Amino acid sequence: MKNLFDVAGHTTLAGAELLSDRPPAASDSWAVRQLHSAGALLSGMLNMDAYAYGFTTENSHYGATRNPHDLSRIAGGSSGGSAAAVAAGLVHFSLGSDTNGSIRVPASLCGIFGLKPTFGRLSRSGSHPFVASLDHIGPFARRVADLAAVYDALQGRDPADDFQADKASERTGNLLERGLEGLRCARLGGYFTTWCDDDARGAVDRVAHALSADSELQFADAALARSAAFIISASEGGNQYLTDLRHSPERFEPHSRERLLAGAMIPSAWYLQAQRFRRHARQAMKSLFSQADVLIAPATPCSATPIGAEEMVINGQPLPVRASMGMLTQPISFLGLPVVTVPLRTASGKPIGLQLIAAPFNEQACLRAARALEAMGITDARVAESAA
Repeated sequence: MKNLFDVAGHTTLAGAELLSDRPPAASDSWAVRQLHSAGALLSGMLNMDAYAYGFTTENSHYGATRNPHDLSRIAGGSSGGSAAAVAAGLVHFSLGSDTNGSIRVPASLCGIFGLKPTFGRLSRSGSHPFVASLDHIGPFARRVADLAAVYDALQGRDPADDFQADKASERTGNLLERGLEGLRCARLGGYFTTWCDDDARGAVDRVAHALSADSELQFADAALARSAAFIISASEGGNQYLTDLRHSPERFEPHSRERLLAGAMIPSAWYLQAQRFRRHARQAMKSLFSQADVLIAPATPCSATPIGAEEMVINGQPLPVRASMGMLTQPISFLGLPVVTVPLRTASGKPIGLQLIAAPFNEQACLRAARALEAMGITDARVAESAA
């Protein structure tokens, strides 16, 4: 699992050298306890972007996580180690966290399934926080049945987590074979088709055809939602580490230090306005779910970029990889919606993932759609040949 979940007797590093001198965790996190109770065995703690702030898992202190399908390319982040371990066949499933796309981006680039549940659905107690307003936890797997089984095991009410929704557990594994029965599927257009390459658009076309998604809907505020998510993330993340930034800046991961400093200086009025806009955007999205149960969108603008690459070109514009690989996931996690990332392949054989997005607490809908695609042979979550 990602090394931001407490495991008794081990130091929770969250990818940061800054945290290496903290004492070992006194007890297991909620997620670890739930999985132990279900019979799972912990295999190890996995690399990540420092503080969970990044989309590439190029960690200056602990090294870059390489993509098992092409060792010269990124695994995505910030849960890159978790995705790479599953893609390499080292484990059947793993755990990650997702604030702005940190499950969905590495799932896309590593060619596996990933689930970001509804915000507040699963307890985060015992996991190192990044942005309390946006943090989610969730699983990776190569099979939808495994993804659902882990999600079901993680459910349950935890009184220690004040952010958790007061919702009863709703099992999903027994619903997977219902397939597409009663599900209305549609594409997300506009922003989500503009900011991706032809490979991602082609993947959307294949999935839309398989799911009979003939209509295209618009989330008009997607770009604003991404901007607001950035403001909230930078502000909360920067202020969490402000004391250490002032006294020990040299101990911070260079890729994150300046972003955290800038975030700590964001005016409080910007932060409050971003939170107000979040409520507005959630209301706007409700109208889309009156027209469709599952929305289809790319998970990443393109397939995995080379390790060390600073830029990628999307829609004719050079964009910074570390900030922009999650530009299609940020608007969705900003709204707290449940999403399953499903893996496909480009014409050249590289993994590329799509988001199947549902209304709050309707995880079963996106899991059923993912299982239907898996049964049709549309998805491709094979173990990487370099690891086979």
